[in-house]
Amino acid sequence: MTKKIKAAIVGTGFIGPAHLEALRRLPNIEVTALCEVNIELAREKAALLGIPNAYTFEEMLKNPDIDVVHICTPNFLHFSQSKAALLAGKHVVCEKPLATKIEEAEELVQIAKEKGLVNAVHFNLRYYPMVRQMKTMREKGELGEIYNIMGSYLQDWLFLQTDYNWRLEPDKSGDSRAIADIGSHLLDLTEYVTGLKVTEVMADFSTVHKTRLKPLKAIETYSGKMLQESDYEEVPINTEDHATVLLRFDNGNKGSVTVSQVNAGRKNRLNIEIAGSKSNFEWCSERPNELWIGKRETANQHLMKDPSLFYKEAAALISFPGGHNEGFPDTSKQMFKEVYAAVREGKQPENPTFPTFEDGHRELLICERIIESHRKQAWVKI
Repeated sequence: MTKKIKAAIVGTGFIGPAHLEALRRLPNIEVTALCEVNIELAREKAALLGIPNAYTFEEMLKNPDIDVVHICTPNFLHFSQSKAALLAGKHVVCEKPLATKIEEAEELVQIAKEKGLVNAVHFNLRYYPMVRQMKTMREKGELGEIYNIMGSYLQDWLFLQTDYNWRLEPDKSGDSRAIADIGSHLLDLTEYVTGLKVTEVMADFSTVHKTRLKPLKAIETYSGKMLQESDYEEVPINTEDHATVLLRFDNGNKGSVTVSQVNAGRKNRLNIEIAGSKSNFEWCSERPNELWIGKRETANQHLMKDPSLFYKEAAALISFPGGHNEGFPDTSKQMFKEVYAAVREGKQPENPTFPTFEDGHRELLICERIIESHRKQAWVKI
């Protein structure tokens, strides 16, 4: 019988339970431990989520039975917790961003390399089957030379002045919000699908709500809980609600991305359009099982997710037949399948198919250059 791999999840906000649910859908993986900011909360959440053991982070690291640690805490904890887990000999799956400072990310890349442990950053949007299908089609020459790229990632969960989350606080999330939080997914996906590298950026940010009303009671991401007027205090906001970034790529061509968390009605809409010399690809995360393929001299095409119509590289990410929709929760499951195959081998692969700490470092570097560009109001090289 195949030995079960044992995992711990650190943090139980929006994304921690998403990791848990994905892991429970994979064979021979057991989430045996949960960590929170204190042992009382850890016990409460462990009981709620059906996880057998509750720990403080430090106590969890001492448990030799735990093979993999999933870091699902606020951004400012990612570096210290990932480093401690690696030094304790654990494989690590970290939420993005990998760290809040480029030097910290560099250190994590180096430690992971020295230890040879499996390391991954949760850029799960790569794992929509249609995303890998686009990548494979491009690799097989069906897109042609890439002329330009247009991308956007729009949400509305911070639309109101009363919308509040720890991501609005730079000491917890870093100096960027919209770009670092959701723009990092879009930029990672852009380079992943196209095979191009961003070489220069020109950015412009805007903060719609200069102040926000911070709840005096704790609320969780996407919880939708309603509070009274007396439950708020007014606080200044120093991170961007909206950002537009012009891009230059290493093939000499151009692109742009727009990221916003204040677009009413856009719940979680990543859209990317890649114009090539043979075709034009357009894909939207809110319609993840569809790909529009634009043509000039023949009819346009509309590809629906169906493993029998996909290249084998993309079909590997599909668990159900055509017409059976798969979505956001499936992306983490498909990513963890690849990560845990490496864990079973006991080491980081030479050429990982999953996003690694090096990919996390790359996105942090781009993000820092975008922040620098906004501050200087000038083009900045990556």
